[in-house]
Amino acid sequence: MSREELINTTRAILAKAGFNISSSLNLRSICFDIVGRKDSTLLIIKVLSNVDAFSRENAEDMKVLAEALGATPLLIGETSSSGPLEAGIVYSRFNIPIISNETLGEHLLEEVPPFIFAAPGGLYVKIDSALLKNIRETSKISLGALAESAGVSRRTIQMYESGMGAMIDAAMRLEEFLQVPIIAPLDPFDYKSEKKPEEYEVTGDRRTESNSLNHLLEIGFAITPVTKSPFEAITRSRRTIILTGLGIDEEKLVQKAIIASEISKIAGKHSLVIVERKRNAEHIDSTAVVTSEELKKIDDQDTLTDLVLSRSIKK
Repeated sequence: MSREELINTTRAILAKAGFNISSSLNLRSICFDIVGRKDSTLLIIKVLSNVDAFSRENAEDMKVLAEALGATPLLIGETSSSGPLEAGIVYSRFNIPIISNETLGEHLLEEVPPFIFAAPGGLYVKIDSALLKNIRETSKISLGALAESAGVSRRTIQMYESGMGAMIDAAMRLEEFLQVPIIAPLDPFDYKSEKKPEEYEVTGDRRTESNSLNHLLEIGFAITPVTKSPFEAITRSRRTIILTGLGIDEEKLVQKAIIASEISKIAGKHSLVIVERKRNAEHIDSTAVVTSEELKKIDDQDTLTDLVLSRSIKK
């Protein structure tokens, strides 16, 4: 199956599951292919035939973007160097969850969550650690008895109770011994941020290479520079988050602004492009257009935010 066909399959699954999804953003210059939202779940998705082609640079860009927007980065794939990605298994690369379209469909359309995750050393399952500990304590089962039933050490049982994953065979032996299902389902959209905002945001007296972004810093915005994206930064204030692009090349400007508009609508944010030359229109789709000269005259967050809101056309 071609990458384009994989992307279309992913979009079809998300749409059928009730997600509001972007068009295919299959461009080499950006680190993701699809953005989708359903209720509070916002996904930033990369689709690759072979997930081994997923680079650390792409992963870091996706994570910064996801962390700034409160989203989950997700990689959809078909194969790896070890063979086809199996249904019902959550893989990982650079701490970004990886699943196949089959797993995505089972999870969203059939309400059958994955139960197995791949990690160094093999395949594992997640133990309901609180349940395991509660059963052991209330039933007065010793650590040694549990360890013997599972074929592991007492220390390993303690680690299960602290949240460590278990090899499949050991978990199944525990379930058989306790006569209670203790293997917990996995949520492939459960992403835990690795960094705090101050680790990737530019704030205060720090500066970027862009005069326009530096002016935004001067009037109190926080800036998260992004590289492989249809916009150059995510601008955050106490009132709003704005996807912010810098436009020089007219043709690319329009294309990037249209993509930013689509993403901002799905993510529930606003988008802005700062241009050098004045244009006839004050917006491109729902992306507000502000010239660098206009920006220089703005000296507080609220004035710029109000300007962006007034020039944004939400469709």
